[in-house]
Amino acid sequence: MDEQPKEIWAKPVARMTVSELPAGATNLNVEGRQPVSPLQGFGPLWQKTYRIRLRGVETTPAQVMSVWKEKFPQFQPKGNRFYPPASGVRSGAIIFIESAVSVWSGRLPGIPISSGVRVIYNDDESFTIMTPQGFPESGWNSFSTFEEDGETWLQVQSMARTADPIYEFGFRFMGGGRFQEETWQHVVKAVAAHFGIHDEPVQITRHCIDPGLQWSEVRNVWQNAMIRSMLYMPVHLIRKALSR
Repeated sequence: MDEQPKEIWAKPVARMTVSELPAGATNLNVEGRQPVSPLQGFGPLWQKTYRIRLRGVETTPAQVMSVWKEKFPQFQPKGNRFYPPASGVRSGAIIFIESAVSVWSGRLPGIPISSGVRVIYNDDESFTIMTPQGFPESGWNSFSTFEEDGETWLQVQSMARTADPIYEFGFRFMGGGRFQEETWQHVVKAVAAHFGIHDEPVQITRHCIDPGLQWSEVRNVWQNAMIRSMLYMPVHLIRKALSR
């Protein structure tokens, strides 16, 4: 029997619909939310790229990406919990995320954020996720592997802007921007370490494509996933206590 062709692009949707909730995930700030592009955020538009070379590793880009997708949650830093569906990373899939951002790591408790992202593109050497309304950033992240000068590289590239004024303040003055950059540096280092690479530096490039603020998007505050996650936390704790 011929193998069915793999869907590379996800079908466009007006709102995200949850059809499968992975074990441990929380369907909060996902169901019914609109996927949003970098055009629909508030803060300056940044393109940031994090890449690392797998020096001397005789593994093809496709093989590296296969491992990256399979173990995607395991490559996240402590405090970042990713919940892909049982069917794995595929076009149209929703990956649930629970995280906590701390202004002073180790000294102050993290601010919880529950949400998720939708995989909009997926092939053998890359995949791209798109954020929903209320996520800290509006836009997408692309994860890719490729060959350059006979070596395999892996890369994370974001094209996004903070979603609303609260997130923009947090990114600028409360460590949110640093937390984001440290997260993706950790991820590419963790994938490289899986293949035995521990001493290669992460190459980072930053380009501010649009430095302006989009004041027309101030209304995005209403969907802020961090605020809604904090408001939901007492309900979650009560439900958890009652279920024991």
